[in-house]
Amino acid sequence: MKFKRFKFKKVKSTNNTAIRIIKNYNFKNGMVISEFQTNGKGQYGKKWISHKGNLFISFFHELKNINMSLSALTKINCLLVKKALEKYYKKKITFKKPNDLLINKNKISGILQEVISKSDNKYLIVGIGINLIKSPKIINYPTTNLFNLLDKRINKKVIENELKVLFEKNLSKLYKINNKLNKI
Repeated sequence: MKFKRFKFKKVKSTNNTAIRIIKNYNFKNGMVISEFQTNGKGQYGKKWISHKGNLFISFFHELKNINMSLSALTKINCLLVKKALEKYYKKKITFKKPNDLLINKNKISGILQEVISKSDNKYLIVGIGINLIKSPKIINYPTTNLFNLLDKRINKKVIENELKVLFEKNLSKLYKINNKLNKI
């Protein structure tokens, strides 16, 4: 499975842009990347604080023949983002349900999943935010960023490509496994 790239300088949110692409065009899967979000979305309708220089990306793909719960897909997607972060940060990275990644009990990344329908097809949108260079100030929820942890900047394009490869490779595996299970 290959993801077509859609790059923007500024969007309201990468998830909203992915929804618009799905509804208006015939792409089965893709990735939306933006340098800045004016109205990023978090879990339960919360606002995702989008500091310029951090990573904002949404992957979308058709859920054709995937018979997994949204919570199982959330775990898989969290593991993929964790795997990308572990290339840079070698110490422990933990999960906070339902969709946050933490380092030393501080939020480094959040994932927002949404399912939409177009005709008879369902699509999963996986919005990912990673604090690369700046931590948002959130009351009662400490945050961190890779720059502070590593004392060096991580190239945003490199991590975008690493996530793309991880999602392409692992979603292809997921489809193959699911197809085998459906034949049993």
